[in-house]
Amino acid sequence: MSITAHQVVTLHYVLSDVLSDNSEQVLDDSRARNKPLEYLHGHDNIVSGLERALAGLKAGDEVTVTLLPEEAYGLRNEGLVQEVGRGSFGNADLTPGSRFQTEGEAGPQIVTVVSVAGDRVTVDTNHPLAGRTLSYQVNILEQREATRAELAKGHPLPPGTEHAKVEDRKVL
Repeated sequence: MSITAHQVVTLHYVLSDVLSDNSEQVLDDSRARNKPLEYLHGHDNIVSGLERALAGLKAGDEVTVTLLPEEAYGLRNEGLVQEVGRGSFGNADLTPGSRFQTEGEAGPQIVTVVSVAGDRVTVDTNHPLAGRTLSYQVNILEQREATRAELAKGHPLPPGTEHAKVEDRKVL
């Protein structure tokens, strides 16, 4: 059975940043954390370029996928670097590199503190991996048809979750 829409796929991956000299720096390794990724194929649970590359594969397949920024987390947009008042952060300890999750227009977003000068804070709302070419080494562990509850929620759920106890939020 090949990976298609509405299937839950379980995989291990190694995510690397492809540097300008074509060497790679490992950013994340699910096997090292002993925590495979489980996602619902065709429901925007993972970056679009990776999802397209995994379509048609099956359990046991291994693949390396290199994604340009526009296929992953997008190009950097310098317009997303802005200055805000210190009061926006309450009593949080702010240092360059600090990250916070906030609600943006399109849902949750990560905000990175670039600099702090008195009561002004420069923040970057680009995704931390925006503008980077990424490489994924993927090993497909298993795939299965999604349950009705998972389709209603738009992502994998713990085993035994009943559809009647899940609010429909996703339209197929």
